[in-house]
Amino acid sequence: MGNPIVKIFGSKHERDIKSLLPYVKKINDFEQDVKSLSDEQLSQKTGEFKKRLEAGETLEDILYEAFAVVRETSVRTIGMRHFDVQLMGGVVLYQGNIAEMKTGEGKTLAATLPLYLIALEGKGAHLITVNDYLAKRDAAWMGPIYEFLGQKVSYLYHDIPFEERLEAYNADITYGTNNEFG
Repeated sequence: MGNPIVKIFGSKHERDIKSLLPYVKKINDFEQDVKSLSDEQLSQKTGEFKKRLEAGETLEDILYEAFAVVRETSVRTIGMRHFDVQLMGGVVLYQGNIAEMKTGEGKTLAATLPLYLIALEGKGAHLITVNDYLAKRDAAWMGPIYEFLGQKVSYLYHDIPFEERLEAYNADITYGTNNEFG
């Protein structure tokens, strides 16, 4: 027979997914416009976003277009396009929540969206991963996206020399393990 409340309102998971669909639609609405930009125009979007933030817009205001810009940049630089589920994961992470994704569902790619957006404020964005290998791999793998958009990416690792550690912390986006961010 089932729970009548769940039948009427849906499960928590279904409600969560439903709440993310408007984000996905708005991001997808920007896709054609962003796709039509030249490489030069696309690479200049970071500067435009920063000016808009300085003028009083919020990260939430530019999220949709910024995510569309990262998606298109990803296609052009590393040949990977964010699927809608990865857009949802990016929104969830941006909101400070936990997004559970299985191996192979694109966690690394999904994380590029909120990392780019948060880094626009100029305070740095950090991604914590489970080991030094993944920090190095993911920074190198996703790095072309950020670099195309004018952001510096780096990573921390065990026994990193002090000067390199400072450089990594000064990057717009820094990958590392929880031990290295201490």
